[in-house]
Amino acid sequence: MKILFLNGPNLNLLGRREREVYGRTTLAEIEAEVRKRAANLRSKIEFRQSNLEGELVSWIQEARGKFDVIVLNAAAYTHTSIALRDAIAAVGIPTIEVHLSNVHARERFRQKSLIAPVCVGQITGFGTNSYILALEAAVNINGG
Repeated sequence: MKILFLNGPNLNLLGRREREVYGRTTLAEIEAEVRKRAANLRSKIEFRQSNLEGELVSWIQEARGKFDVIVLNAAAYTHTSIALRDAIAAVGIPTIEVHLSNVHARERFRQKSLIAPVCVGQITGFGTNSYILALEAAVNINGG
């Protein structure tokens, strides 16, 4: 099982930005925890982060034939990017939307996800554990 974890804008600042919302854990620390759990699940992962919408779109397109599942924290692009939505729909790779905070309990503009309709599911509000839950969901999508 090969899983691509894509992370959108400002997630490179985790651990330093809005700690009351996103916690103190860095993206590198999240990645290390996911890698450890993935090894136990006999899954290979690749972790990437970009602040650029087009780069995320390209990575989704390039994932076809290389990855079994995509886990996507599109961050702010969740609420604005038709391009990401269309890329997910185009490649046909099961995609899981993930968020550290509970976007449904936050500002009104964060409560609408443009990518949710083309994702197999959404994990939101469990802090850094959202990524572990997404990993486990990804493995279970294809029967482990």
